[in-house]
Order: sequence, then C-alpha cells, then structure tokens
Amino acid sequence: MSEAGTAGGVTPHELRQRFKDELSSLEEHTLGALDLVTTQMDRSMEALEHQDVELAEMIVADDDRLDGRFLEVHQGVLSLLALQAPVAGDLRLVAALLHTIKHIERMGDQCVNVAKLIPITGWEPPVDEELLAVILRMGRQARSEVVQCKRAFAERDVALAEDLVRQDRQINRDNREVFRRAIDIGVDPDTREWAMTMVMVARAFERIGDNAVDIGEQVAFVVSGLFREFSDSSQLPGSK
Repeated sequence: MSEAGTAGGVTPHELRQRFKDELSSLEEHTLGALDLVTTQMDRSMEALEHQDVELAEMIVADDDRLDGRFLEVHQGVLSLLALQAPVAGDLRLVAALLHTIKHIERMGDQCVNVAKLIPITGWEPPVDEELLAVILRMGRQARSEVVQCKRAFAERDVALAEDLVRQDRQINRDNREVFRRAIDIGVDPDTREWAMTMVMVARAFERIGDNAVDIGEQVAFVVSGLFREFSDSSQLPGSK
C-alpha cells in the first residue's frame, strides 16, 4: 500500500513523527512532575522547621496536582501504545516513564506523610535543635537527589544517575543517626513523643532518596536496554 493510501491520508512517516512528538511531550510532563516534588519538599522542610501547621495543610491539599500528573502520564502512555507499536528504543522509554511517574507519585506521598506528622507534635513542641538539624539536612540532600535524577534522565547521563547512590548513602547514615539520637533523647514524655515522630519524618525523607535512585536506574535502562540495581540490596545497612 502506498503512503497516500494509508488510513485517513496519514503516511507512516507522519504517524511515526506524531508518536515521537507525543512521547517527547510525555517525558516532559513526567520530568516536570519532579519540579512539583521539589516544591513540596521545600514546603515540607519549611513547615517542619517553623512548625507551620497551616503550611502543612497546604502540602496535603496540593498533593492532588501530583496525583493528577500521574494519571495524565499513565493514561497518555496507554493511549500512545494504542496508537502505534514502538520500536525497541522507544519502548524502553515508554516503560521507564511508567516506572518513573510512579516513583514521583510516591515521593509526593512522602511529602504528605511529613506534613501530616507536623500537627501531631503540637504548636510548640519540645524541639531538640541538633536532631532537627540532622533531619533538615536529610531533606536538603533528598531534594538534591530529586533535582539530580531529573537532570540525569533528561540528559541520559548514566554516570550522573549512578552518583545518586553516593548521596543516598549519606541520607542513610543520617537516618540511622536520627534513630540513635531519638533513643537517647531523655525521659520527658513530650520530648520522646516528638523525637519518635521525627524518626518517621526522617524515614519519609529517606524514602524520597530511595525513589530518586530508582529513577536513576531507569536512566541506565533507557540508555543500555538492561535493568540493573545500582546498589546491592544484600549489603547490610552501614556496611559501606
């Protein structure tokens, strides 16, 4: 069949170009969702530092934007697959976008988890400044990972993606430090309750870092066609 005889008068070349354009748009929307995550993280850290319950409520309400982006990308990918069967390279990108948008949605959920914990400690909790400083450092490091995984994906930079593991190890060390400090915080019930709540906050930031590493692994998959984990899950915590 000649190109002129294709359905609707659209040539195979035009169909292919339309597919490429829509795939590129989906990638842009997916990576743009990481900007929404960094905004949520900035708000989470500000609300945590200043015990801003009203800001925490805004974070929870604004999660609908990330959920909407997840649905938009997910449905877009399915519609794209229905339009045309992608070749190998494009199929890897399609699969990576599905995984990546899910990790992004989970990052947003972790920001919501932090926001929901803030009111639990009360308006003027007995804050341990040293413990809070470690948690905020974790938040900043996790935010850095989010920014870096976006850049690595956009530039198809595997080395930059692999470097996320180095940053994530520091977050893991800080997470253990938070736990140790919380155990040794003292006997005052209110202070201990605050410290235990901060352990859960630290865990949320640690999970955001983990999801950033997972996105980095998708970068390597898109480039090489082979999926591999950057870190050895059989390693005991703190062994490196």
